[in-house]
Formats: sequence, C-alpha cells, structure tokens
Amino acid sequence: MSRRVVRQSKFRHVFGQVAKADQAYEDIRVSKVTWDSSFCAVNPKFLAIIVEAGGGGAFIVLPLAKTGRVDKNYPLVTGHTAPVLDIDWCPHNDNVIASASDDTTVMVWQIPDYTPMRNITEPIITLEGHSKRVGILSWHPTARNVLLSAGGDNVIIIWNVGTGEVLLSLEDMHPDIIHSVCWNSNGSLLVTTCKDKTLRIIDPRKGQVVANNFEEPVALQEMDTSNGVLLPFYDPDSSIIYLCGKGDSSIRYFEITDEPPFVHYLNTFSSKEPQRGMGFMPKRGLDVSKCEIARFYKLHERKCEPIIMTVPRKSDLFQDDLYPDTPGPEPALEADEWLSGQDAEPVLISLRDGYVPPKHRELRVTKRNILDARPPTGPRRSQSASDSPLSQHTLETLLEEIKALREHVQAQEQRITALENMLCELVDGTD
Repeated sequence: MSRRVVRQSKFRHVFGQVAKADQAYEDIRVSKVTWDSSFCAVNPKFLAIIVEAGGGGAFIVLPLAKTGRVDKNYPLVTGHTAPVLDIDWCPHNDNVIASASDDTTVMVWQIPDYTPMRNITEPIITLEGHSKRVGILSWHPTARNVLLSAGGDNVIIIWNVGTGEVLLSLEDMHPDIIHSVCWNSNGSLLVTTCKDKTLRIIDPRKGQVVANNFEEPVALQEMDTSNGVLLPFYDPDSSIIYLCGKGDSSIRYFEITDEPPFVHYLNTFSSKEPQRGMGFMPKRGLDVSKCEIARFYKLHERKCEPIIMTVPRKSDLFQDDLYPDTPGPEPALEADEWLSGQDAEPVLISLRDGYVPPKHRELRVTKRNILDARPPTGPRRSQSASDSPLSQHTLETLLEEIKALREHVQAQEQRITALENMLCELVDGTD
C-alpha cells in the first residue's frame, strides 16, 4: 500500500485571521477610481489610503494606532488637481510618502508624527516630467531618495528626490501601457509588465532590455480570478508569495523553492467581502512575539481591516528561523553613487528585540542652482573695458546675497525643526 509523502515546510500551517473589530479603521471613503494599483500603503508608523475627494485628488494618512471610526473632518493630504492613482512610502524614511496622479505629476510629502490640524497641501517637491497620467511609483530599495515613476506615456522616469532632478528617463522600451514595475533586491535591475503581454528585465543605467519573452515558465498555476487583477506581494525572508485578487475575497499563498516544482501551494485565506485594494506591511513592522510573518490591510468600500498571517508555535522565545535579519530603514547608497554604477545590498537589521521606528526625520530638498556652477572658460563675447569689471562686480554681489540668504534660510529651517521636535515631545508627553 503506497503512502503519500507530505513535503516538509515550516510554513505548511500558516493561517490568516482578521484582526478584532476594534483594530479596523472605519468610515473611510475609499477611492472609486478604476485603476489597478493597491490604493493602500503601510509602514511601521502610518497607514495611507487613497480616498474620494472633491476638487482634485487626495489620500488620508492615519497613525497605525488610530483605529476605530475616522472623523469625517480628519485632515487629508491634498494638492493634486486630479485623482491620486498610486502611493508609496519611502523605505528609508517612515515620514515620507510619494503620490502619483492623473494630473501627470508626482508629489513627495513629509508626514508629521503629530496629527495635523488641517489638510496637508504643500508637498516637499513636485516632480514634473510625464506627459500623461502617472499610475506607478516605486522607491529604490537601497539608494537614498531615488524614486521611480511610470506613466500613461509609456515612459519610466527615475528621479533624485533630494534635488528634484531626473536621473534617468527610459523611453522607447514599451510600445503600450506599463502595467507594473518592480526593482530587484539591490536595485540594479527592473522588471516590467506591459499591455503587449511581454515581461521585460531592464538595466536602467544602461538603458537596455537585458531579457524578455521567456521561453517557458518554471511553473504554471491556474487561478480563478475572473473578477479583477492580481496584486502580488513577495516576502523574500520566507520565500512566500501572496496573491490578492482585486475584486476577489481571497488571498492565496505559495512557497517558492529552488527545486522542482519550484512553486508549492500553501493555503487560501477567504473572507466574505471582496477587497478594493490591499496594503502590505514591511517585515520590520510585524509583531515577532506572536509569530506574525505577514500583515495585510484590506480595503472595503468604507473601511480597512488588518489581516494577520501567523505560523503556529508554542514557544514564547524569539523564532530565529522565522525572522532572519531583514532590510532596515538605512540606505546603503547615495543617489549619485547608484547612478555612477555602484550596487549594494540592503542594510539589514535584527528583529530579535522588535523594531521601534525612529523619530521624525526631515527630507531636505536641495535644488541645484546654476549660479553655484563656475563660469565657463573659453572664448567670450567681446566686451568694452568699462563693462567687464562691472559685470564681475555684479556677479560677486549676487553670489554674496545668495550666500547670505541661504544661511538665513538654513537658520530658519533649524529653528522650525527644533520647534517641531518640541511639539512632538509635548504630544508624546500627553499620550
């Protein structure tokens, strides 16, 4: 008599459960825009959700602890003149989030640790370069202030948010609408999917497609997702991929291995109501004391509820095998270093003692000034002897004034930062 051999895996019994009712976020007018993004972004400090708003586009940002009913007058992040289509938290600063809009712009926002009294309307910087709607955003995983955007113009732009400059513009690579873009773990390559049904692996610094039209998939899985698109979330620490169908009510999850058949079905979490969108918490935001290996934030029509994925363990000790060192909030490279050709793996942190998000860190934007550049050498137009010294004197005067103004602005910025820190301490003291 033959006996079926069951594959051994510590993730075979991973199970999902909806958080208690008082841990949900109620009365949120989730966006009704027909777009294929997740409409939700989460990090260890904040939950951000794209919402319905009159007079343009908006999203709401809530501290994770602010569960329950959300006041209808709760401040929003507004500034776009058309619907917001995608949002993404910076992996290296939990207070910085980028938004992309139908108005063709990308905006980067600083979110304070305290609850603002009114709408946040002034972004740190507005990035303009796309000619059509911008629907995809993705921060570089290891380089500071590097942000990717993709638009309806079939163009990918990579920005240095710290200066507002375009680092790279990838044109003529996609003949049709780009559906999704993802970095690899060290940010040296991109993978894209396109309406032309072609998967491309791109080296962005060389501006080349290095692979596409793969001959055969390593595994083929039939999915019943007639209701909408799949939102995939991959956890490299556990090698588990979670597939959430937008418009579906299920989360299917699979373990990826190096040996055939490579993809192993684990289980399906199902609930009654379909999801409008889904947020995925970074590993450093999970509760390791409860063997939590993933947490989703499921959007309904008027609320958001956490879904917790857990590996059942009896011991209260830290489970080393479930929590290898994971990417932390420190970048491994500066933007210029990455652009010059350097690559670096993420800076890892241990979760043994849990993760405490750092205090508010301000993103400073330093736009390059043409007057900071040295005057060009070489042939110059002919000048009279009288106007040459005058021009030189005028330039020196301007530079001195600019220097004085810059010092004044820096002093004011330091004062503002000090006042914000005092406000944060006062707020923390009253909690």
